[in-house]
Amino acid sequence: MATQVDTTAINGADRVASPSFWSGVWHNHAPGYLFLLPWFIGFFGLTIGPIITSFYLSFTHFDLLTDPRWAGLDNYVRMFTNDPKFAASMRVTFFFVIFSVPLKLAFALGVALLLNRGMRGLPLYRALFYLPSLLGASVAIAILWRQIFAGNGLVNQVLAVFGIQGPSWISNPNTSLWTLIILAIWQFGSPMIIFLAGLRQIPQDMYEAASLDGAGKWRQFWRITLPMLTPVVFFNAIIQTIEAFKSFTPAFIISGGTGNPINSTLFYTLYLYNEAFGFFRMGYASALAWVLLAIVSAFTAFSFLTSKYWVHYDD
Repeated sequence: MATQVDTTAINGADRVASPSFWSGVWHNHAPGYLFLLPWFIGFFGLTIGPIITSFYLSFTHFDLLTDPRWAGLDNYVRMFTNDPKFAASMRVTFFFVIFSVPLKLAFALGVALLLNRGMRGLPLYRALFYLPSLLGASVAIAILWRQIFAGNGLVNQVLAVFGIQGPSWISNPNTSLWTLIILAIWQFGSPMIIFLAGLRQIPQDMYEAASLDGAGKWRQFWRITLPMLTPVVFFNAIIQTIEAFKSFTPAFIISGGTGNPINSTLFYTLYLYNEAFGFFRMGYASALAWVLLAIVSAFTAFSFLTSKYWVHYDD
């Protein structure tokens, strides 16, 4: 029996090793690999290659003009021990994430609940509310936002009608970051569409049964809507948090690329950009990029590990 098994294995190995076998595999799968070739070139040349290069450069001193010089952990040591701007950018970014993401999700859920009531012209409202998500991160909207919250901008003109003299919201370090948070909340269209799709999947008979038991709208929301919607909340929270950490264009345009006033709008990505393309410290910028990746990965892993305690699926 053992001899028979060994003989079969040897014959199979010979067949796999034979040139005719591999030529047959290539003949059968060559068209598929050829169609995948552009994706492979892009994936390895534009994604994997730069990732590996960035990881190597994070351990070097590199200014784009001379060859990289090995620095070991110097970039990371400087980052955590002797870089006040790194600490400032971390504070600003975490403040932005902590306030903008929950407020955006809450606002998006509120609008989705209103649209889910079956109002007339729902497709039109859905398209109009989604439009800010398409335009919000553009340079044009950032410039418009800067004009709206300027000292003589639209917001202060409206306040002047009521006899209130508003500050220069962009130039005030106490309010400048909040203008960016409001801009982020205004881009609520994408999570709103996802919330609306999730609300449409909740069985209506659950609400009917709760009404028969005497549960009001508020109790139905906390006992039925929100628990059934937790998978959608979880998905939106992950996506929007990652997007918040990556936010760059509004801070760059509104602050003129400086993060001022007094580093109050110095997002982490803006600081990374200035280090890379303002001071040509590519090695240090690469180290900053890998720290950002570690932060986002840690948040995502923590979210998945804790999701079993508050995310409710069908089972």
